Amino acid sequence: MKSKSCDRHPNRLSQKQPEKQTAALYRVLSLIGTGITILGVTGCSNPSTVSSEQQTTAQVVEDANDIRDRALEPTPEDTNFVVDVVNKVEPAVVRINTEKTVETQIPDAFNDPFFRRFFGGAVPQPQERTVRGIGSGFVISDNGEIITNAHVVNKADTVRVSFPDGRTFEGEVLGEDPVTDIAVVKVSADDLPTVELGNSQGLQTGQWAIAIGNPLGLQETVTVGVISGIDRSSSEVGVPDKRIGFIQTDAAINPGNSGGPLLNARGEVIGVNTAIIQGAQGLGFAIPIDIAKQIAQQLITKGKVEHPYLGIQMVALTPEIKQKINNNPNNTMQIQAGEGILIVRVMPNSPADEAGLKAGDVIQEIDNQSVTEAEIVQQLVEANGVDNPLPLEVQRNGKTLELTVIPQPLPTGDE
Repeated sequence: MKSKSCDRHPNRLSQKQPEKQTAALYRVLSLIGTGITILGVTGCSNPSTVSSEQQTTAQVVEDANDIRDRALEPTPEDTNFVVDVVNKVEPAVVRINTEKTVETQIPDAFNDPFFRRFFGGAVPQPQERTVRGIGSGFVISDNGEIITNAHVVNKADTVRVSFPDGRTFEGEVLGEDPVTDIAVVKVSADDLPTVELGNSQGLQTGQWAIAIGNPLGLQETVTVGVISGIDRSSSEVGVPDKRIGFIQTDAAINPGNSGGPLLNARGEVIGVNTAIIQGAQGLGFAIPIDIAKQIAQQLITKGKVEHPYLGIQMVALTPEIKQKINNNPNNTMQIQAGEGILIVRVMPNSPADEAGLKAGDVIQEIDNQSVTEAEIVQQLVEANGVDNPLPLEVQRNGKTLELTVIPQPLPTGDE
């Protein structure tokens, strides 16, 4: 007896519908990678069977979406203290873009009438060009005060501050201090995210260090390393004009990181990233936050910083230097001291000159503290401040003298 085809029955569904459902189920299962093989469907389907398959397909889709959502959620293995620090601090780390106009100088020879006659009217004229720079900074107050490096904003005509959330503001430089390379920029905004300032006392080599900034213009870049050195002198770092004991880190620091925060594992700012040594790898340097806080406060309240100044050139006395001086037949001075700070030159009309210090004097003590390193002398003078008497013990031709010098503000290039 010839059987009837299922698709001729008015209450039966075409076999094509289960095939479509099967294809849909294949696609759903392929999304979740179950590796399950669907067997071919044979025979005829009734309405109750179709309804069950539809329910199964819907459930599979729901389960697949649930698996996908759970896969996108961070697991405990995906998060660590660095992620926590970044989430906490990054909203307050900004990008600073600057522009300044630079005039190309004409060689002095063109100002000489003798040479000018050879060029007639073709003497070149000064040309102006715009120089653009980029750096980083971090917000220390919710009303828009931002710490960065002085060299980032130095002589800038315009300063623009960009936040990670897309907001951009015009910035005003409240003040900059080239001696410590700290500057403060202000933007007109309220309720801004801020960082938490820690302290740089008691830092230890080997503890975690996290740098956030905009190296090479790549905003919101995070690098991680350790504190690889502390109290590096400015001469060791290659910037002898700075009165800072730098923090050294192997967290990657590149051009554009300048002014960004160096953080500890708790997300507290411990330094201001500022310098790299050309040709070195794995070496970056930061200004200790304790110094940065002091300088920033003075810039905010006064717009400038007064650094105490003695007016001497000095070098740590070593046996080699002592021998060279004492063996010089043209030198009437003899060094008797075994260690200390040798004064090489005294600036005319400086506080040191007025106090009676002379070239060849060897400083033994400052304020009753023995000194054998020039950086320590700078730190003690800095801590003493301006206009405060500073007692010195020096040795001159074998005799010990007690002198008092009164430091004055460090002359600037504008004075």
